[in-house]
Amino acid sequence: MPAHNKSFSVEPDIELPVAAPGEVWTVGAVILNPRGEAFAQKRSPHRRLFPDTWDIVGGHVEAGETLLEALAREVEEETGWRLRHVRRFLGTATWKGDDGAGIRHEADYLVDVEGDLDHPALEWSKHSAYGWFGADNLDRLKENREPGEFLIHDLIARTLQDRPDSP
Repeated sequence: MPAHNKSFSVEPDIELPVAAPGEVWTVGAVILNPRGEAFAQKRSPHRRLFPDTWDIVGGHVEAGETLLEALAREVEEETGWRLRHVRRFLGTATWKGDDGAGIRHEADYLVDVEGDLDHPALEWSKHSAYGWFGADNLDRLKENREPGEFLIHDLIARTLQDRPDSP
């Protein structure tokens, strides 16, 4: 795991949930481009958890990591971009995957990144596509999901609707 110095800033009122002993936590980053569209990547069809579905950047918090350290690591690993600023806490979700690993708690954040937004360095072994999503194409985020499983769609739709300012 690469060492990550805290080279990003955080808004002063950002909420950081505290994990209870034994809880499994994940983090997610909603990243917007200058047009106000949100980044999502499609999980490869062979992935055990949520195959062939759209997802935001993120992943599991590893032992010894804080939520924001995990967020910075996941942004860099999954896109090649660097976390620059944690703009807003978007809330938590609790979900259970179909992989038998039990309940996860997820903390999601609206973030700014630095890097070439037109050329993310995806982990192609884990993702098959990426896209930018605005009001005109949000429904694509529901692909291969059942009603009631629109967590990513709903999170991005809410973020785009509630945006107090642009990145």
